[in-house]
Amino acid sequence: MQLATQKAPPANIVLPHYAFASISFFVLTVLLFFSADSFIGHYFNPKLLTLTHIAVLGWGTMIIFGSLYQLLPVILNSSLFSNRLAQITFYFWGLGLILLAYSFWTFSIGIPIQIASLLLFVAATLFLVNIIATSMKAEKSTIHSEFIVTAAIWFWITVSIGVLMAFNLTYAFLPNEHLFYLKLHAHIGIAGWFLLLIMGAGSKLLPMFLLSSNVNEKKLNIVYYLVNAGIIGFLVDSLFFNGISRGIIYLLIALTGIIFFVSFVYEAYKKRARKNLDIGMKQSFYAFVIISVCIVFSVLNNLTIFKSAAFSLQITLAFGVSIFIGFISLLIMGQTLKILPFIVWLNKYQKLAGKGKIPLPKDLFSENIANWQFLFFIVGFILLLFGILLSTVIIIQIASLLLIATALLYNFNVFKMLIHKTSVEPFQKNN
Repeated sequence: MQLATQKAPPANIVLPHYAFASISFFVLTVLLFFSADSFIGHYFNPKLLTLTHIAVLGWGTMIIFGSLYQLLPVILNSSLFSNRLAQITFYFWGLGLILLAYSFWTFSIGIPIQIASLLLFVAATLFLVNIIATSMKAEKSTIHSEFIVTAAIWFWITVSIGVLMAFNLTYAFLPNEHLFYLKLHAHIGIAGWFLLLIMGAGSKLLPMFLLSSNVNEKKLNIVYYLVNAGIIGFLVDSLFFNGISRGIIYLLIALTGIIFFVSFVYEAYKKRARKNLDIGMKQSFYAFVIISVCIVFSVLNNLTIFKSAAFSLQITLAFGVSIFIGFISLLIMGQTLKILPFIVWLNKYQKLAGKGKIPLPKDLFSENIANWQFLFFIVGFILLLFGILLSTVIIIQIASLLLIATALLYNFNVFKMLIHKTSVEPFQKNN
């Protein structure tokens, strides 16, 4: 109930982000089925670029926007700087994503992709302004807010690089080859935006939902500096010293920070007062198990030990899939079942407490559906990795069918909550 702050924005600011993200997830899985052959070969192809950006921008980033608007007032004890900016950001980001997905799918590298990138850049700038201005309103800064603000800055840098790349496809003004900037774009986005954001929000949410006490937050300072040092080192060395091949050094620095964060999560788990994990927390913790898979592929991706260039490309694809389809997607689905029910419940029932028998937040979605969604996801994700590593289209298609089922079940629960109608039963009088 710490999410029940009066300083949170209205539900109509937050909830559309969940609706858009859920639909994006479903579209992603459907397109994955029809693009299975794009996972056999180089990752720089129109279909795979479309899938990646729908996953990153429509599914991951859009739901992060909505969640942050609810979470920041809890972390900072301060209202969002501007609800209007949040609404404008939503429309610019959504329109920009749709146009960008169309541009990649049809490989329209001229005006369409340039307009799309500019729309996304405006949205990213408005988001950054809103986050920084909100943090400046707070009475004191916390390590959680430092993670989030820094992630927002890296997010803006990631989008800015994307804009330059969109125009470079037509005018070719950047000094290095396009794939060089694509690697920078991807690595900063993964580590700077998603990883730091997940660490900042997760370090607040996980102990909150587990009812953990006396968790050592000093570890988070170590995490913050190590991960940022790895990102900055990689960026500076790549841009000014042509050291992108030395990425393994900065990866190891960032991985050390990740290990400290995993240690923090494990400590919160061990010190939890709520011993039985609900389906939302189970999915969230299995997401952190998938981090080990991500780390393995990340290390392999930065080593030149494979004689086969084709298999090396499959390792790169497996790394991307393990991050976005595996870790981030499962964490989002798990945390959706923790955050969204509270947001809907607060909107529908907060003022009705004590006036009759009302449902609990967990009653707003189907746990049985969530369990099936989790099962389909795990099997589909494992098959997808095997299909990519074996370069077998039929396995990838089977995996994508399971992921389509996952997305349908997830959407069922999300929209069941979003369209929930208030229901209050009168108290029964005792005879």
